[in-house]
Amino acid sequence: MKLILVATFLAVAAAAPSSYNPEYKARSYPEPSYPTPSYPAPSYSTPAYPAPAYPAPAYPAPAYPAPAYNKDNKYVDITITSQSDERNLDGSSQWSYAQSDYTTREESQVQKKMQGVTYDSYGKESYGEVLGNTNKGSSYWVSPEGEKFTLTWAADEAGFQPKGDHLPVAPVHEYELPVAPVHIPFNGKGYKIY
Repeated sequence: MKLILVATFLAVAAAAPSSYNPEYKARSYPEPSYPTPSYPAPSYSTPAYPAPAYPAPAYPAPAYPAPAYNKDNKYVDITITSQSDERNLDGSSQWSYAQSDYTTREESQVQKKMQGVTYDSYGKESYGEVLGNTNKGSSYWVSPEGEKFTLTWAADEAGFQPKGDHLPVAPVHEYELPVAPVHIPFNGKGYKIY
């Protein structure tokens, strides 16, 4: 069996062209040519859609009546009738304004050296001289009921101190302090007798 296989292999090997065979030439085939297909250009028509019809929304009427015109409640336009503003290089300033509804306001401030607490960049606190602003001003206005108000104030190292007849005043209570007993009996050695 081995002999038959070896012989068959040698016969097939002798019949097959070898790549080492200089006389063997490979066949060359011509490049195939295919016709170029031609397709007709597609033509599409633009679709026509009907225009949408939306019904107008119907809102219910408001439940409250329309306000009636009342000439007594009509406010006139308020305009500024005078105004001043002055800023100075020393840190002081003053400004004021007046309006057509008789409202006025004026205010002034001055820088002042005071004693206070300062903090350095490390957060260390020290007590000494600091610069601060003191402020004084006044304001006047008329309420819708026709009542006239005047407010004056000062703000300095003592805090904010407003003054006006319309400001509430804290009630003042006077208390009677208990009187200490006059006679405290002692024994002869400096101790109280209970």
